[in-house]
Amino acid sequence: MTSIPPHFQLPFRPMADPQAMVISGNARFTVLASRLIRLEYAANGRFQDAPSQLVWFRQQPVPEFSVEERDGRVHIHTSHLHLSYQSGRPFTAESLSITLLDGGVTWHAGEVDTGNLRGTYRTLDAISGSTPLEPGLLSRQGWAVVDDSHTLLFRGDGWLEPRSDGGIDWYFLGYGRDYTACLQEYARLTGAAPLLPRWALGNWWSRYWAYSQHELTRLMEEFRRAHIPLSVCIVDMDWHLTDVGEYNGWTGYTWNRDLFPEPDAFIGWLHELGLKTALNLHPALGIRPYEEQYPALAERLGIPPGETIAFNIADPAFANAYFELLHHPYEKLGVDFWWMDWQQGTLSDLPGLDPLWWLNHLHFYDLGRDGKRPFIFSRWGGLGNHRYPIGFSGDTWVTWESLAFQPYFTATAANVGYGWWSHDIGGHMFGVEDSELYARWVQFGLFSPILRLHSTKNPFHERRPHAYDAETYRVTKEAMQLRHAFIPYLYTQSWRNHTEHISPIRPLYHNYPDAEAAYHCPQQYTFGSELLVAPYVEPADPDTRLSRQVVWLPPGGWYHFFTGEFLPGDGWVAQYGRLEDIPVFARAGAIVPLGPQVGWGNVGIPGELDVHVFAGADGRFTLYEDDGETTAYQSGDYSLLEFQQTWRERELELRLAPVAGHTNHHPALRTIRLHVHGVRYPLYVAVMLAEAPLSCHLRYDGRTETIHLSGVNLPKEASLTVTIGTDEESLLAHRDRTPEKVNAMLHTFRLESQVKMGISQQLETLLADPTILKRFAPLLKPSQARALLEVTQQAGVHHVRNTAVPDLLLLWNNHQNESFQYQLNEYDNHRFEIEKRFGTQSGVVPLFQPLVPEHSWQLTVDYGGVTAVTLRP
Repeated sequence: MTSIPPHFQLPFRPMADPQAMVISGNARFTVLASRLIRLEYAANGRFQDAPSQLVWFRQQPVPEFSVEERDGRVHIHTSHLHLSYQSGRPFTAESLSITLLDGGVTWHAGEVDTGNLRGTYRTLDAISGSTPLEPGLLSRQGWAVVDDSHTLLFRGDGWLEPRSDGGIDWYFLGYGRDYTACLQEYARLTGAAPLLPRWALGNWWSRYWAYSQHELTRLMEEFRRAHIPLSVCIVDMDWHLTDVGEYNGWTGYTWNRDLFPEPDAFIGWLHELGLKTALNLHPALGIRPYEEQYPALAERLGIPPGETIAFNIADPAFANAYFELLHHPYEKLGVDFWWMDWQQGTLSDLPGLDPLWWLNHLHFYDLGRDGKRPFIFSRWGGLGNHRYPIGFSGDTWVTWESLAFQPYFTATAANVGYGWWSHDIGGHMFGVEDSELYARWVQFGLFSPILRLHSTKNPFHERRPHAYDAETYRVTKEAMQLRHAFIPYLYTQSWRNHTEHISPIRPLYHNYPDAEAAYHCPQQYTFGSELLVAPYVEPADPDTRLSRQVVWLPPGGWYHFFTGEFLPGDGWVAQYGRLEDIPVFARAGAIVPLGPQVGWGNVGIPGELDVHVFAGADGRFTLYEDDGETTAYQSGDYSLLEFQQTWRERELELRLAPVAGHTNHHPALRTIRLHVHGVRYPLYVAVMLAEAPLSCHLRYDGRTETIHLSGVNLPKEASLTVTIGTDEESLLAHRDRTPEKVNAMLHTFRLESQVKMGISQQLETLLADPTILKRFAPLLKPSQARALLEVTQQAGVHHVRNTAVPDLLLLWNNHQNESFQYQLNEYDNHRFEIEKRFGTQSGVVPLFQPLVPEHSWQLTVDYGGVTAVTLRP
């Protein structure tokens, strides 16, 4: 038998504590947590305790529970669940049920989960717009069942083998609306997401293009001269030979020396420039006789000379040779990771084994064999793949519909713990190249898990920001510089993902499960612990010349991250923006540490921090830092820098504690710049370095209501306390910016200038009486009237396409203005009676109501008698 390398022999803990098990005939129930029970039925009475592909850690603390038998049924009671099983029966709806004690919902075996909030999907190849997602671990019904009956099992040596019993192996998750706890328990059972290398959070460049070594070198220098920072340069498949006589195709392992005459020098040059690199892999076609590595592989595997060595990752002998002879030499050359571009189906020589799942597993652990922090870049291989980031979402079309789907797709993946999708920013293929679409995609990339520019081998696709017009270049350069500035914040979110099992991007119902609105804002998400993002995903209107997005802000105060505008929350807001604008919001109390905004580099631990503090509530943020690349953090080699904001209405205190933990990687002296948002000009500012007062420079920006403090040089062993106060009733400065926003919108409108002036002069009246706009009706376009009314009256309608349903219609009316009316007409041609085919509902636009039409439909909303919006599929 082939020896399995030790780095594939993992420290599983698959055997649950016997005290957690209840056996009743051919059924076994294992209480893994008060809301998590394993349900097994084995006709032969043999239960399975080996680790499966999915579940590795059944050895969990035994929760309190009780067991009783009465009337031929076994009853298991935990503090959250009541399981009832009719002894001796197979699992059916009559024999097995579990009731959630909080809410009284009862699940019966075999029941369909109609409230599932979905998970993710293997690949978006060739998709324009949306696609149905796989089931996830969360459900509005309060429960979900994971069927682990058909996964393979790990042998003692770390390899896989099929199950032999054919029994039932389910995991019942009964968490109600405590979605975070559900996902955390799932991660404890299946394994944590790893901590990413720090550099992986910077900007990536890749393109399917036959670049030469010289061309890629020149391109990277071009990015640097354009002040667009990168951290990764991927070489797509043309790094290797693709057309050799009778052989051609996607698989290859031999450098194309016509394109890369000195690959070692090229990779060394990338590293000197501060860039990591990966090579693209399509291994399905095996190893052909022309490959440089072929003789050694053929000899090792006993293949007759001249025969193609078939790809067979299920065979340990092949897998060992595959890594040791094909990959390890390139890693010694300097290849930092691999792009596994598997597209060839789900079958292998081992029945039940999806090659993609196994490739992800093996490549991840092989890359970490020598203490290097491992990760891969590959497609989603199914449940459990949260352990193998980063995901490559596939070859999407270059369309607005594809962009509109990606915020929902990315956030919903958190429902299976998969937090690190990387999309082809800008789209991969087909479609119409458009500078506005490109800019909006890059801005979404800034606030997505991984920002990677990419496109296919078509000279009319362009992904270089500096190759566009000046305005597009300006806003995309700004976004990509900001991405590198955000690395300290993002790296902390990766640590949080690893230790607390909280994905970096999540749907809003994770944090607000009891708010109905949280389930109906699919194009927005939380970005880490402090921010909420709702990117623009539709083109600007030709008459307003502004993009539009409608955002639900949860209860509590929120600030626009870039303008500092305060919004009270617990309602919907229409956001209109220019190309440079991005709807990003920080909660009151948020603390967001960023690195400096520079044109290149800025991937490592920065010697300067811009700390953004948002007033109005207590807040805490702990910045995580380590060496960024090794696994030394697993032995405690990391540091924590805690920021704490204490809010007292007339006074705000911000404290930075001394750096805790191992600080050998930490700057001895760090420059801190503070930006305190949402406050008036202070009466006093006191800065204390340890116990000594410190003088620093203060600047107040009345436009954004922000105090800027600079000149603070903080030793890592010292604390810093900043106290800002006033003798006014409150330190907060939350002026109503509606008039300013309206005037800014008027400046942008394509509209006769006298009309703009007339509306501006009537602005105070407009805020109280929207019908004033009727006098401008001959020249005011409907989209312009709509924008003015949505901003001033905080009411309207929004049509969301390309998410969980074909059409989601959102009505909102924050002030319950009765002059906003709606009418929804539907036509169901499946009804026999003519009069029943037509349905209508109408009335005042409610405070909030989602509408999901099931048939042909038309929705008309009257905006206070000034204009009307009619929507159709």
